[in-house]
Amino acid sequence: MKRSREKGPARGAAWRVFLILTALILGAVLELGRHTLIGWILGAAAIAAFAVFRVRRAGAACRGVRACSWLILLAVLAGILALSWPPVRAVPAVEGGGSGVTEPIRIAQGELTGVVTDDGAVEVYAGVPYAQAPVGDLRWREPQPAEPWDGVLAADRFAPMSMQKTNLPIYDSLVRLIGYHEFTVSLRDNYRPPVSEDSLYLNIWKPAGDVSGCPVLVYVHGGSLQTGQPWYKDYGGQALARDGVVVVNMGYRLGVFGFFASEELAAESPVGTTGNYGLLDQIEALKWVRDNIAAFGGDPGNVTLAGESAGSACVSALCTSPLARGLFRRVVGESSTVTAPEPAHSFRRMESALQAGRETMLRFGAASAADLRAVPAEKLAGEMAVHHHLTVDGYALTETPWESYARGVHNEEAQLHGYNSRESAPFILFSQASMKNYESKVRAAFDEPYASRVLELYPASTDAEARAFWAEIYSAVLFSYGHWCWERQALAENIPTYVYYFTKTNRSLGPWHSGEMIYLYGNIPDRSPLYDEADRELSRVMRSYYRNFIFTGDPNGEGLPAWEKSSGGRTVMEFGDAVRPTDAPYQEMHRILDEMYGLSDPGDEESRDREGKEKKHEAAV
Repeated sequence: MKRSREKGPARGAAWRVFLILTALILGAVLELGRHTLIGWILGAAAIAAFAVFRVRRAGAACRGVRACSWLILLAVLAGILALSWPPVRAVPAVEGGGSGVTEPIRIAQGELTGVVTDDGAVEVYAGVPYAQAPVGDLRWREPQPAEPWDGVLAADRFAPMSMQKTNLPIYDSLVRLIGYHEFTVSLRDNYRPPVSEDSLYLNIWKPAGDVSGCPVLVYVHGGSLQTGQPWYKDYGGQALARDGVVVVNMGYRLGVFGFFASEELAAESPVGTTGNYGLLDQIEALKWVRDNIAAFGGDPGNVTLAGESAGSACVSALCTSPLARGLFRRVVGESSTVTAPEPAHSFRRMESALQAGRETMLRFGAASAADLRAVPAEKLAGEMAVHHHLTVDGYALTETPWESYARGVHNEEAQLHGYNSRESAPFILFSQASMKNYESKVRAAFDEPYASRVLELYPASTDAEARAFWAEIYSAVLFSYGHWCWERQALAENIPTYVYYFTKTNRSLGPWHSGEMIYLYGNIPDRSPLYDEADRELSRVMRSYYRNFIFTGDPNGEGLPAWEKSSGGRTVMEFGDAVRPTDAPYQEMHRILDEMYGLSDPGDEESRDREGKEKKHEAAV
């Protein structure tokens, strides 16, 4: 009897603990999964009903139900999660609705209105079509100019992000929480943004009121040419619009929809192109800006083209596209280029693109382009990782950017670009090096004698050194080396170039890949505990440099530390705990890569003079 009395209270306490844990887990899933309010109401009711059932005295007839009550509860909660699944809803141009609607603006397609931010300083026009929907027979064709509309278009919500594979809402929330250390409990975000092939729209942020002659920034979002959207808050245009800049960003076709290549598609194209549809979308958006941006107060003759990651890779490619000539004056590139002799990512030769296209056709049993156009977009999205590379199509790109620069062909008159100190961190998070695999990783990445040279440069003797050195090697090969090449190409063409190196740590991403964006675009939240006053001051300085460059092509201005133009790749402007010129990182690693490609030392003045003379001779011939 004594033993029975001891077990009774213990059992009673145990189910209460389990119920509390179940309630906490349910709350976490509802919030992280962005479930609707009905889920909270029904979940609370189910937990309460279960608690009442457990504490009341049940007769013999109820004992069988009591025994399986936990399974019943879990089944009910699963049903509640399904019932409260977040709906698909367009993202508002201004969170909370803003302070009002703008006066109508007339452009070539018709009239439209935007939304004014709460402080009345910025007008936002979201979801403005710049091309026809690339669906049906227009899938894998060059973008067609947008059609006019009747009435007044309410441009108050962002258009769907381009078709891509999406994650469960809870996964995205966990990425924000664990990766960015950022998550806000709110009932305003209990929805999923739409995804669609119909995504060729752009967004505009402008200074409020009647303005004219403002410089224009056109931004290309990143995401490995597979994912991403043009409204992400870190690079939103509000802050720069307050500084007098008209900011534009656009959706463009991604993955298999943007970079699939096929001989049949090239044959049916009036210009013989295939494989660069996403890049052609960006060019079409730039043409739209040229023709329409004056209606928003922008100067079509003073456009800066910018991008981050794969967006920056596209920017560097557009610098040598004959179709983009005259559509922008300056460029900003963050953390990627395709300007190396053999780009490390986001680029492939046409032979590889066509072979990948043939393999996709086989996987879907498609005998023709018409067959593949009939496949639902959601099914094709599984091919995103196969097709996310620019290529030389003979139309948008007539040769590699490296080859174009070697001939003196480029579209920009000034460059500002750079990279971060921990670019590789998110990419090697689950493939860290150790002493067991460090040497094999290096030898798998480089042929001899360069593998031995790299091991001599980075001689790891502990697991910590192996991890750190592999991260540096990865960063140099995939990110900084392309900027090193771009800087050298600009130097040979007398293009004013300013190179940065972002090193600032914080409680969020810090100097990981993409960590600089929130600083450069001035979007650090006022009350975020992830950033302190030093971060906000650095953001002010970086945005001042950026604004000056957008206005004039020179980032320097009153009250800012002098940022010297590049003169050979030896120094960069560090943005970290201090803002100062510093020695460029990875110089020895870059020299090894130069030797791999048979290039001379960019710091060798005699070699640069010789290369310049050879290039002039080739051009004359």
